[in-house]
Amino acid sequence: MKKISILIVDDENSVRDSLYNWFIEDGYHVACAEDAKVALSVLETESFDIVLTDIKMPGMDGLEMLKRIKAIKKDAVVIMMTAFATVDTAVQALKDGAFDYVTKPFDPDDLSHLIRNASKQISLIEENQILKEKVVSLENIEDLIGKSEAMHKVLHEIESVAQSNASVIITGESGTGKELVARAIHANSPRKYFPLVSVHCGALSESLLESELFGHEKGAFTGAIYTRKGRFEMADSGTIFLDEIATISSKMQVELLRVLESKSFVRVGGNKEIKSDFRVICATNRDLKTMVGNGAFREDLYYRLNVVNINVPPLRERIEDIPLLTEYFIKKYCTTMNRPVMTIETAALKRLEEFSFPGNIRELENMIERAIVVGNGKKITLKDLPIGKTESTPSFESLGDIEKNHVEQILNKYNWNISATAKALKVDRVTLYNKIKKYNLKQGK
Repeated sequence: MKKISILIVDDENSVRDSLYNWFIEDGYHVACAEDAKVALSVLETESFDIVLTDIKMPGMDGLEMLKRIKAIKKDAVVIMMTAFATVDTAVQALKDGAFDYVTKPFDPDDLSHLIRNASKQISLIEENQILKEKVVSLENIEDLIGKSEAMHKVLHEIESVAQSNASVIITGESGTGKELVARAIHANSPRKYFPLVSVHCGALSESLLESELFGHEKGAFTGAIYTRKGRFEMADSGTIFLDEIATISSKMQVELLRVLESKSFVRVGGNKEIKSDFRVICATNRDLKTMVGNGAFREDLYYRLNVVNINVPPLRERIEDIPLLTEYFIKKYCTTMNRPVMTIETAALKRLEEFSFPGNIRELENMIERAIVVGNGKKITLKDLPIGKTESTPSFESLGDIEKNHVEQILNKYNWNISATAKALKVDRVTLYNKIKKYNLKQGK
């Protein structure tokens, strides 16, 4: 571990000398300053892990120095020293961001314990920063897999738009990886060290979505027993990802447009305007332009959101990516299940490449996971895949026919249990109900 450095700031020479000797003996790197002005000059040229400062000093006091240090380094660890008569001032210092305070005269053991706690805090801050960097690195590596021309186009579009603040709409069929594209945009943007907040619009009713996006005040409605931040507020300085944006109501479209234009909102049941600096990325599997034409989606909101459009191709249009994706999912689930990494036989891989995958990448992932669970050998074989023989596969005239047949098969498999079917298809219940309505599916038909 690195040697922790401490800067002692006190106008009393005897205090500085005593603390200097204590901490040197405890193995810390120590420096001293006789007032706040000197201390700030020292901090301009040298970095210290901990600043231990008196509150009452001639000229600039410790509270003002604390504010200046925090303005430069938000996570700086500053400990205030005070006499018994100024404990209230020390408490105010805690509100202003001080790590802790200690009263004079000092107990060496108590002071050493406090410095050790501060050192642990510093270690946690550093570990958290390292973890953030690792997470970003992992997202960059794992998010998008493919060597096809279609995926190269998507990757190029991500690279082009990531550095801007432009709103993005990601379009594509269910299961193509639209959320992964959103994560890749965020991970490669200047906002990457701030939150990416996701909201599944299609899974929430209008009232729940309003509370989820804007937050609510205590007592705003039955069950609101505490004040809650909304997703827009949580996404401050970061990115908000609105999945299934086409499902939001007309009222929510108006509210969303206002928030995008002003970057401000009011919590449900509140009257205080809250500002938030966020970037918005949306995703949909519907044709928003057609919805605008028939009045189902506001034209002004559409153009506000659709500054950049990225279309994620279905898996059947990027067949050359299937071997790469298959290998990735095999490694992922073998590792998760603590099993030796398997391979896939040529005939099984060929069958996957011939399959239409109405559920896209999500369906391929489900197949590979199932094959690893049911397989007994070191290889995934043809019999491990839940795909019938190619020659017995029904012939369909359109992509809609393929999807309709697949949804109907899974519904029948689970005896029309909506929750179980939605889970198997890896969609929410609202999406499944929409599919049933769209294709006029009926139980026992």
